[in-house]
Amino acid sequence: MKALIETIVTSLVDHPKDVVVTETEENEKVVYHLAVNQEDVGKVIGKNGRIAKAIRTVVYAAKTDSGKRIYLDIM
Repeated sequence: MKALIETIVTSLVDHPKDVVVTETEENEKVVYHLAVNQEDVGKVIGKNGRIAKAIRTVVYAAKTDSGKRIYLDIM
């Protein structure tokens, strides 16, 4: 899942080396924290959050059957 997020986001940004995805796993959920260069934040979020919502939709659709909820936090 981490590789999927990195692949999607690195194709959108101008500074792909600054894309960092960290994973935090808790009892009932898995949270992926996405950090990008300050100049690329607008490109990842998009107008009215459309790109961020699309990224989240793809990630949620690709989730495994581990029974845990998946969250994507864009910083």
